[in-house]
Amino acid sequence: MRRNFKLFVILLVLVCFLLVISPAQQQVTLRIIWWGSQDRHNRTLKVIDLFQKKYPNIKVVAEYTGWSEYYTKLTTMAAGGNLPDIMQQDHAYLRGWVEKGFLLPLDDLVAQGVINLKDVAKSIVDSGKLYGKLYAINLGNNSQAFAVDPEVFKKAGVPLPPTLWTWEDFKRIARIIHRKLGIYGAAENLGDHNVFRVWTIENGGYLFSEDGKSLGYEDDNVYASFYRMLLELQDEGVIPSRDVEVARGSVSPEQRFICLGKSAMQFTWSNQLTAMSNALKGKQLRLYMLPTLNGKVGNFLKPSMFFAINAKTKYPKEAATFINFFINDIEAAKILMAERGVPISKKVQLALKPLLTPVEKEMFNFISIVEKYGAPTPAPDPERWQEIYNNVYTPLYDQIMYKKITPEEAAKKFREQVMQILKR
Repeated sequence: MRRNFKLFVILLVLVCFLLVISPAQQQVTLRIIWWGSQDRHNRTLKVIDLFQKKYPNIKVVAEYTGWSEYYTKLTTMAAGGNLPDIMQQDHAYLRGWVEKGFLLPLDDLVAQGVINLKDVAKSIVDSGKLYGKLYAINLGNNSQAFAVDPEVFKKAGVPLPPTLWTWEDFKRIARIIHRKLGIYGAAENLGDHNVFRVWTIENGGYLFSEDGKSLGYEDDNVYASFYRMLLELQDEGVIPSRDVEVARGSVSPEQRFICLGKSAMQFTWSNQLTAMSNALKGKQLRLYMLPTLNGKVGNFLKPSMFFAINAKTKYPKEAATFINFFINDIEAAKILMAERGVPISKKVQLALKPLLTPVEKEMFNFISIVEKYGAPTPAPDPERWQEIYNNVYTPLYDQIMYKKITPEEAAKKFREQVMQILKR
């Protein structure tokens, strides 16, 4: 009788223990999805293996794809109520996913210390905020840049520009190099919307308002003056004509004119420097912020991408634990390096410095300059941005550069057509 009672007590204690066992000790399965190249897939899978060794109670099931089909796949999952626990998100799409209620606010998880952002600059943290709440964690920093070929500058007898140069400096340098060497001073796609975004900031506004319901600048001369400058340089042969750009189409970083010896400067994103330098077989390119206007810097730190958590996940703490590991673990960082941009944690950056190649050092140094001088990161774009880009921005860009419409006429049309789309 006494033996049976003892056995009953032991079983009761065991049951109670199993009932109160913490979620962190239970075996859970997380699903994660991202887009990227094969190199990104390989690195991320290695980090997942490392995470699972440290947290054996958490199994991570990975799904990944290329960029072109990523959001189609994610949207289908959302429609079927089958979103993964952790999702890679892009800055341009973040607003729509937040407004539809698909993403979990992360403020409480940060406050509890599950996600540690103590070594991350406030501006970088804020890039994942909307409507006063944190919905996404930046995985790496990028910024707009001019890649500059120092050898071409030296050949033309032109000193390299200072850190804070102006658009007048840019035009003067580009003209001298074109005149002396017969190549483009700068190429290509200077009419890219990301260059125009910088221009709007330097004129005291943004491309879009913070709430995403209107344009973020009042004076249409902001738009017109940008394209007057491009037309001027195109007519002088200092930059490629729109004909040349359209004929070339979308080229890889390795095929840009600066890599082919046909240009001294190239608009790019900072994380594309590695591919361009590889194409130049080790020749060192330098990164510069885009020129300033009226003493104002327009460059800003752009999140290369985010991790966000499904609002309906059963395991918010475990998902947050993975994200925290991804951004803060030194061994994970050594696997990832700067593939998703410069890591956001100062502690991680310091740990990686001895391991950096000269190209990666240039990228890290450039991001630190933008962090020091740059403008705040704009709010995420309106959900209809892709429609605006395809149906308004690009067609008007073509019409201006082919001289079918003046920059002033295009500026009015741009405002009218964008507002029609945003009002829908």
